[in-house]
Amino acid sequence: MSTLNRNTWIEDVFDCLIKIEGAIFSLDDVYQFETHLSKLHPNNRNVKAKIRQQLQFLRDDGKLEFVNDYGTYRKLF
Repeated sequence: MSTLNRNTWIEDVFDCLIKIEGAIFSLDDVYQFETHLSKLHPNNRNVKAKIRQQLQFLRDDGKLEFVNDYGTYRKLF
């Protein structure tokens, strides 16, 4: 399989965030895409941890804001 057209983890998680309605969302909302992301990245055995990591990267990049310690985020895009 060619890797030329494959998205990166960050792109795939961002695509999932676009599908979530509204600006405020929870970590559980993103976890709803776990099966989808597992199919895109079959070699990853710890998808939830990878999702959290990508959300941190998106936060650090200014695309998300961490709202509280209970896994609530705000989209800034």
